[in-house]
Amino acid sequence: MTDCGCEKALAELEEFLHNELCKEDYTDIAEHMATCGDCEGEARVGVVLTQAVQRACNETAPEELRARVLVRIREIQSH
Repeated sequence: MTDCGCEKALAELEEFLHNELCKEDYTDIAEHMATCGDCEGEARVGVVLTQAVQRACNETAPEELRARVLVRIREIQSH
């Protein structure tokens, strides 16, 4: 991971994974990853982490925990 293709791919990995790059930059990084196992591996890790965060954001806290947190917030605010 020492050439400028790696630098660009890693610097813009988050945007690449979220499809937030212009077509040219996206294509450049996709082509680089097709030939660079290290960067492709970093992208796979990024995908797994992104999916885990998305799943976690869809989960809701148990009602008992929610109630305890709200009680604690009110206690702090009242001081």
